[in-house]
This record gives sequence, structure tokens and C-alpha cells, in this order.
Amino acid sequence: MPRKSSMAKSASLSLAPQGGRARTVLQSVLWRLARLERQVRWLSQLVRDHAEDADRLVTIVAEDRDALRQELLRKHEAKLRARKRARAASSKVGLTS
Repeated sequence: MPRKSSMAKSASLSLAPQGGRARTVLQSVLWRLARLERQVRWLSQLVRDHAEDADRLVTIVAEDRDALRQELLRKHEAKLRARKRARAASSKVGLTS
């Protein structure tokens, strides 16, 4: 037969003789433990929310960056077309003279 943990027995035996003081200490420890568990749950939720917000921001920045890149590309292509037209016009002027 497996042995039972001696920790549970020793804890229950040590609480019995002291009575109210031990009960108060135990209640205090349990309250602190419950409080820490609530804080851990709260912080875990904050971390999840932060990660979701960061993911959303990354998506927004990527979309904005893509839009800016496309706009700059359009401007650059427009400049190239203008230069090409100017070059073609200047070469025509040289031919007709």
C-alpha cells in the first residue's frame, strides 16, 4: 500500500494545539495566495491584450507602409514618364532644326 503524504498530517496536527492563532495565520496565507492568483490572472489578461494590440499595430503599420510604398512608386513612375517625354521632346527639337 502506498504511503500517504506526511505533510498533510503534520500540517493538521500542528494546527490543532495552537487553535485560533494558527487558523488566523492559515487564513492570512490563503487570502494572500488567492490574491496572488487573482493578480496573476489579471496580468495574464493584460499580457494577452497587449499582444493582440501589438499584432493589430503591426498589421496597421504594414498596411500603411504598403500604401506609402505604392504612392512613392507611382510618383517615381510619373517622374520617369515626365523625363522620358521631356527627353523625347528635346530630341525632336534637335531633329527639326
